[in-house]
This record gives sequence, structure tokens and C-alpha cells, in this order.
Amino acid sequence: MTTAAVGAPGSPRRYLHSLWLLSARDLRVRYSTSALGYLWSVLDPLVMSGIYWFVFTQVFGRGVGEEPYIVFLITALLPWMWFNSSVSDFTRAFNKDSRLVRSTAIPRSIWVNRIVLSKGIEFLFSLPVLALFAVFAGATLNWGVLFFPLAVLLQTILLVGVGLIVAPLCVLWGDLERTTRLVLRALFYASPIIYGVNDLPGAFTDVAAFNPLSGIFTLYRVGFFPDQWNTLSVVAGAVTSVLLLCIGVLVFRRLERPLLKEL
Repeated sequence: MTTAAVGAPGSPRRYLHSLWLLSARDLRVRYSTSALGYLWSVLDPLVMSGIYWFVFTQVFGRGVGEEPYIVFLITALLPWMWFNSSVSDFTRAFNKDSRLVRSTAIPRSIWVNRIVLSKGIEFLFSLPVLALFAVFAGATLNWGVLFFPLAVLLQTILLVGVGLIVAPLCVLWGDLERTTRLVLRALFYASPIIYGVNDLPGAFTDVAAFNPLSGIFTLYRVGFFPDQWNTLSVVAGAVTSVLLLCIGVLVFRRLERPLLKEL
């Protein structure tokens, strides 16, 4: 989950220990200042799921997704919230703790990886909500649930790669923070969240497959909806995620010194 090789002095054990301490600090700060605490990690996707469920099942005739549609939505919205909140935090990863970034001897990639880890823990904490909705809505598990850990792994790889690119670039070019928000807004509708990859018409299915989130969300969903399997999107998502991680490591190595000068 880490990229300790990126300019890493010290042992991997020290890196992992520091990563855990920083991630745990983020979670404590986030929950200690909120009366609802843990509930905030599930309220946002639940409210969004409720809105889309109402719009697409009660107001308009739903022509996408599968039944139970609320489970269909939540299986993609929960990992989307992990992705969206992580990328949003990447834009401020170094500016937020600039003094610590400059003074610490720990590899600077840790400021990206701690976001991935803390947001990932929040995602895992939200899974009982998915289980409850699956039970009450009558969704059934199948062999596809075995792909769930692979989906988590691929999303982690993707996020680390994206973070190693976005975080230093946002320090060097401040306007990228707002641009990233716009991209995330567009990416929500370009990703199979309120619909499935197989719901797209014609050539759009092949184009959407090269959005790595398409393959990752497919892996999350097939545990409940085996008909959502799409080999092209899964393979393309895995390859793209690994490729972005490699690019991210190279970009971070190149930008680390300019980043420290800018801070």
C-alpha cells in the first residue's frame, strides 16, 4: 500500500509505523470534532443513495442497474466516496502540514499514503451498512464476493498512483485544486455508479472500460450482481491502476525537490 521506495531513508517498519500513527491521528481528529463521529462516514453515501433511488425508481422509470437498486447504488457509492474524498484531500496533502513535510526525515510519500489509508479505513467501517441494506433488500451473495479484496487492492493502488501525481502538482500550480474538483464532478457521471458498464450503449461500453473505476466498481458489484461482470473493464482497470502507480512514483521522484522549495 505504500511507496516507501520513493526516496526512502530508514526501514520499511519505521515507515509503516509512522504511516499508521499519521492515519490514526487523522481519524481521531476527524471524529473527535464531530458529534456524530463514525456516522458521517456513511451518512453522505446513504443520503446520495436515497436521492438517486427515489429519482430513478419513484419519479422516473429506471432503465439502468439491477434490483435491489439501492444495493446496486451503495456498492459503487461507498468506494466512490473513498476515491472522491481521497483525491480531494490530495490537493491539500502537503500545504496542510507544510512545516512537518519540510522538517521530517520520513519519505514525503507518506503524506499521500496516510490519506489513502485513513479514508480506506472509513470505507471499511461503512461496509456493515452495505451488509444491512443487502439483508433487508433481499440481495444475495454469490461467488463474485471473492473479488471484493481484489477491488480494494486495485483501488488502493490507483489512489496511491493518483495521489503521487496530484499532490505535488497542486503545490506547484495552485489552480489545479479547483480543476481537480471539476474533474471529480464530471468523473462521478462518467463512472458506473448510478448505472452499470453493461448499461452503456454500443461503443461507449468499450470507452468506459478504460476508466479504471469501471473495472474496480465492477469487482465490487459482482458479489451481488454477477451479470455486471465485464472482462474488458476489469482487465483495463487493473492495468491502468498499476500503470498510474508507476507513473506516480516517477512523477513524485521528479517533483519532490521543487515541491519542498515551494513549501
